Amino acid sequence: MSVLLETSAGDIVIDLLVDYAPKSCQNFLKLCKVKYYNYSPVYSVQKNFSFQTGDPIGPDSKDSDGGSSIWGLLNGPSQKTFPADIHPKLKHLERGTVSMATVPNPKDPDERLAGSQFLVTLGDNLEYLDGKSAIFGKVVEGFDTLENVNSAFCDDKGRPLKDIRIRHTVILDDPYDDPPGLEEPPHSPVPTKAQLATVRIADDEEVAEPVDEEAAERQRREREARAQALTLEMVGDLPFAEVKPPENVLFVCKLNPVTQDEDLELIFSRFGTILSCEVIRDKKTGDSLQYAFIEFENQKECEQAYFKMQGILIDDHRIHVDFSQSVSKLSDVWRNATNSKRARQGGGFGGFSGLEKRRQYRAMDGGSGRSRDYGMVFDRDDIRRGRDPDEKPRDPHRAPSRSRSPPRRRREYDDRGYDRDYDRSRRDRSRDRYRRRDRSSERKRSYR
Repeated sequence: MSVLLETSAGDIVIDLLVDYAPKSCQNFLKLCKVKYYNYSPVYSVQKNFSFQTGDPIGPDSKDSDGGSSIWGLLNGPSQKTFPADIHPKLKHLERGTVSMATVPNPKDPDERLAGSQFLVTLGDNLEYLDGKSAIFGKVVEGFDTLENVNSAFCDDKGRPLKDIRIRHTVILDDPYDDPPGLEEPPHSPVPTKAQLATVRIADDEEVAEPVDEEAAERQRREREARAQALTLEMVGDLPFAEVKPPENVLFVCKLNPVTQDEDLELIFSRFGTILSCEVIRDKKTGDSLQYAFIEFENQKECEQAYFKMQGILIDDHRIHVDFSQSVSKLSDVWRNATNSKRARQGGGFGGFSGLEKRRQYRAMDGGSGRSRDYGMVFDRDDIRRGRDPDEKPRDPHRAPSRSRSPPRRRREYDDRGYDRDYDRSRRDRSRDRYRRRDRSSERKRSYR
């Protein structure tokens, strides 16, 4: 004989001890059958001890009558309670022991009366309840639900702030005949107004925690940054999404257009060894874009320069100094290593190396294992060769031209405006043409 209690904290299956407590088991089964416990709240939760339920409204409400037995519902208030059968062999030794809550009988101190309220133990060896509560069942499934109830946040009276209620009861096996006048409802009844009035925080209501706008905005930006980094990793611009900028590189902006790399390196070199210092320039005109990157040998020197050089005047311009957030060097080192590995393996993408060579963000390795030149928007090699950086390079795999005609000679004129060499060559060609014609005539005559 078993009963399933569906609660907002989870399901509980109770096996009934009909051989030891027949009266209590019959009362509990019939109350479950008429859906008396539906929407009953869990109250008086005592951590690691027990929790109590069974009053359809709850003892805190002024409309509560403390609950009634099945005979009180059928025959009137005179049978609201019944004598509880307390078996001397049944003890509260195990967690999940189910017993009826009882009170002493005013007419007989040795007898205890029970109604509809029952309790479930949340701990072991609770001898205090022996003889005071009438054991009639044990929990066989749903111990995780007991833990949820045990860990619920409660007020000083033991009432959970967020309601824990019995939603539905299902009888798995009932050996008892129905008392006269018992009618099983066709469906689960809706909560009464008195029950709804006792709701604090509904069991299906989400408790909204106070929202810190600054923290929420920070979390939103972090999620957005992670999504963008993951996108850059997928397209190959970053070696991995969690890459961090180097901590020994400074970003300097608001420079005077006349400030050169050497001038900036000389000014910042008093803080330590500088590995690279470059003013970023336009790749077409070579004009300064008024910002630069300075790479120190270690992080401590970089931090000193950051604190000391903020807002100083260089060439009549008050500069701004910050730590670099660029990872172009790290990306290019990773990309170059990846490309070289593909080349050694005989693979790679068509035109990939050529595209990478023309990238706007390019780091050039000075042979020391570090990228010594940013070269972000200005290619010195192209300017030195006098070639437009945007010009499409010649394909080395294109077949050479098959034209064998010699290049045309540049004509040179004398002081009178004549090109003697051109006229001479023209005269020689005419002479040759007439000679060929004369030879042809002689052959014809000889054949005759």
